[in-house]
Amino acid sequence: MERQPRPGHRAVGHDGLRRKVVTMSHETPATDRPLTTALAEAAATAGHAPSVHNTQPWRWRVLPDALELRVVRDRQLAATDPEGRLSALSCGAALHHARVALAAEGWAFVVERLPDPGDAELLARVGDLKRVEADPDAMRLVQCMQVRHTDRRPVGDEPVPTAALGDIAAAVAAEGARLQVLNFDQVMELAAAASHAATVEAEDSGQREELDYWTSRAGTGTGLPPEVLPEQAQQTTVPGRDFGRPGTLPIGPGHDRAAAYGVLFGDEDEPDSWLRAGEALSAGWLTATRLGVSMVPLSGVVEVEGTRQTLRQVLAGLGYPYLVLRMGIADPAHAGPPHTPRLPTEQIVDTSAVRSPGDTIAG
Repeated sequence: MERQPRPGHRAVGHDGLRRKVVTMSHETPATDRPLTTALAEAAATAGHAPSVHNTQPWRWRVLPDALELRVVRDRQLAATDPEGRLSALSCGAALHHARVALAAEGWAFVVERLPDPGDAELLARVGDLKRVEADPDAMRLVQCMQVRHTDRRPVGDEPVPTAALGDIAAAVAAEGARLQVLNFDQVMELAAAASHAATVEAEDSGQREELDYWTSRAGTGTGLPPEVLPEQAQQTTVPGRDFGRPGTLPIGPGHDRAAAYGVLFGDEDEPDSWLRAGEALSAGWLTATRLGVSMVPLSGVVEVEGTRQTLRQVLAGLGYPYLVLRMGIADPAHAGPPHTPRLPTEQIVDTSAVRSPGDTIAG
């Protein structure tokens, strides 16, 4: 069943070829709903955010006048991501999703990042909420959240328009990070680094076991099911991750020659910068979705210390790399993969502080 747009939101369809978002205006959102309802719904909407291996390492707590974001260490990749960079990035993407959802409903707010030095699991608090006019751009991005997904197939032969790359980079910059689109020589350096990182990780038994765990989670609401993993190795300039098992996603004959590669980076390599990088990733990815651009994160090259330093050299030492992004125009002749599963809302949103006994959370 197709989900019907709620009053005050914009319905989203596609042009039938490249999944470019098209919007149809509806009336202004209602302003009479309780704040706690808006907070709970924003947290639930944030469940659409991307995360490394679809671990969804976040949990929200709804308070009478605020929304708290916490990292769930049990869903952090202990072997692959021991310092928590990718986990923080994932949570940052969820934070941006929640922020956009609130703005789309007509709420202004203040975000405190890492508000309690004594509580490392508390990543952000959204508070000081006030009613304002609903943001129409945020409405469009909320609809993009429903559409956005990771398509690991090789992209088509049409290059990404320069203007689109500029818009994606601008969305990233607006969140305090930067995106450097690589030239041909830099892509060759990236390809060599990615290949080396893949070899290093293949030789690490802990990482292999971890990857096997997150690719065998059918029915749990997390992890990567076979339907989103390529059925065979792809012929690409920059190698993608070897998931250790074949999936069922047909990849076709493409080669990715027209793909653009970028490095998401920033000035610092600290937990607050990782969180902000995740917010920037979300902003860039939703913008790409709106423009009909397929985006795939390539994290392997930043998971290995040596190749992460290689990326710093590619950036000429101007910043710290957080993630590599492949951007392209998906092949319009073939259907893309399904969305990855998501945890039930009640497992990621805690409303116990604001609900009466017997209440349930709307999904």
